[in-house]
Amino acid sequence: MYIPTLQSHKIIYVGSFIFSIVPSVTDHHSSIMLLSRSRPAVASTSETSGGSSNEGKLPKLGEFLDKKDFLGALTLLEFQRSSSQASDAKGLASLVAYCCFHLGDYKRALEEYQSLLKEPKKGLDDPTLWLNIACCLFSMGMYVEANEAAVKGTPSPLKNRLSFHLAHKLGNEDAVIANHAKLEELLENQLSLASMHYLRQDYQNSIDIYKRILLDNREYIALNVYVALCYHRLEYFDVSQEVLAVYLQAFPGSAIALNLRACNTFRLYTGAAAEKDLKPLLNLMNQEDQTKNGMFSSAYDLIRHNLVVFRGGQGALQILPKLVDVIPEARFNLIIYYLQQDDVTNASTLIKGTKIKGTPEKILYAIVNLLLSYETGNREYLQTAQSTFNQVGSSENEHDSVFGRLCMASAHFLSRNFDHASLYMNSVRQHYYNDDTFNFNYAQAKGMLNQYQEVEELLTMIQSEKIRNDFTYMQWLARAYIMNKKPRLAWELHERMETSPESFRLLQLIANECYRLGQFYYAAKAFDLLERYEPSTEHWEGKRGAIIGVFQLIIAGHEPKESLHDIIALLRNSSKPNAEKILGVIKKWAKENRINL
Repeated sequence: MYIPTLQSHKIIYVGSFIFSIVPSVTDHHSSIMLLSRSRPAVASTSETSGGSSNEGKLPKLGEFLDKKDFLGALTLLEFQRSSSQASDAKGLASLVAYCCFHLGDYKRALEEYQSLLKEPKKGLDDPTLWLNIACCLFSMGMYVEANEAAVKGTPSPLKNRLSFHLAHKLGNEDAVIANHAKLEELLENQLSLASMHYLRQDYQNSIDIYKRILLDNREYIALNVYVALCYHRLEYFDVSQEVLAVYLQAFPGSAIALNLRACNTFRLYTGAAAEKDLKPLLNLMNQEDQTKNGMFSSAYDLIRHNLVVFRGGQGALQILPKLVDVIPEARFNLIIYYLQQDDVTNASTLIKGTKIKGTPEKILYAIVNLLLSYETGNREYLQTAQSTFNQVGSSENEHDSVFGRLCMASAHFLSRNFDHASLYMNSVRQHYYNDDTFNFNYAQAKGMLNQYQEVEELLTMIQSEKIRNDFTYMQWLARAYIMNKKPRLAWELHERMETSPESFRLLQLIANECYRLGQFYYAAKAFDLLERYEPSTEHWEGKRGAIIGVFQLIIAGHEPKESLHDIIALLRNSSKPNAEKILGVIKKWAKENRINL
């Protein structure tokens, strides 16, 4: 008798989209900490304008800067520039650059600072100017160029902080340590150190520094946003919301804070609820028409990106490709979208050459390699996936997190250590109770441990039509039904399938597993179909043995006598000589027991 090998397991991933918390998280967070002062080291507009007739009519620049209204300050400066003599207009470039930098328009700020290099008074040797240029280049992600500019700057706390972060961005660990030693106990340095902990995913140390600063400086309310951001990264979303509420109470229109609140809501509840949280921000953007330039310019792309995430990928191809080089998460979300469309080729092309740093990126890299191994049969891809999952799951920052445990489960699953895989999955099941992908993978791990009661429970919970139509799913469900003494349900599962090589393989599984477990009635029906599809000695022998088994169960009273009609019909479908002999024995017994056939 032919006993087919069950396709043992097929771990699947339909990744969740990665939302972006702040515009270009890694750069934005650190660049904020690099600012060395809250006001530019230049004279105010009121001082430079002297006794101008406009002095009593126009607001003073200092008023705008004190309120952090950089858009208002820039508007005033541009007016002053347009109404001044050429020499005076050039003198305003530094102030214009300062405001542009704080508005996130780093390119324009850079252009303004570079224009000052041509001035005789500034010259190419101005160390302060070079540091300002370096800050702009850093914020634009041009780290090599920023480093070259910073070297020309004069030694200062700002240069130390800038060099500290540039060393991290350029992967120079020795320089990171050297510049760390130069950081003095200044507030700006402590903030810079906190941001470095954040970039290295050491969120708890970052929180400790922020909280220590807040104890002595309650007025630095913006630090609550950073604390909330760290708690979000640690997956304490409810705590993050509580901390964030302190800042939003004072500044309800903050783009970054509203976005972070929406991201927390997304992880705690649903995409629809998260989108609702973004509505105040969307209304502000629409009312003030400042989405393309101005105070919401940096938030505009961020919000469009996250709306794609909150809507489960809707509009991904229209929005994400344009943001691939703007928001780091956009590239990875586009990869996830391709994977959800079973487009592994485009996904693998997009991930090639990408710097894989954070946990979500590493997980995605592992998933792409895993799917490539399924498509190509190349075990090197499988080994890369297993190694990457193990690296994430065993890392200091992730070994106790939900993602870390899922990665360890995946690593053990791929190495066929299903006992450990099941333990890790069970530890996070409460977070994924209704997640179809998780339940499918968990069911397979349970199946390899012969825990079929749980396999059936997990598989029947799955609602995704894509998974329910997957042949591996059907195999496992049929096997679970049979092992749980429900062969009729396994038979009905096959009956719903269209004729195909896969339906033939499922029929083989039902025939052999039912026979092995003494469920001879459905084994006989399955072997009968197999014999009709592919007449062979093996199929006939399986059918013959199953029919005899049914007959014995009827004699023993463990099978209804009505089943005699069915097995007689099955015997009449065969042209084998032994069929008539078995049929004669059954008829004789039926006659002796007064059963009307």
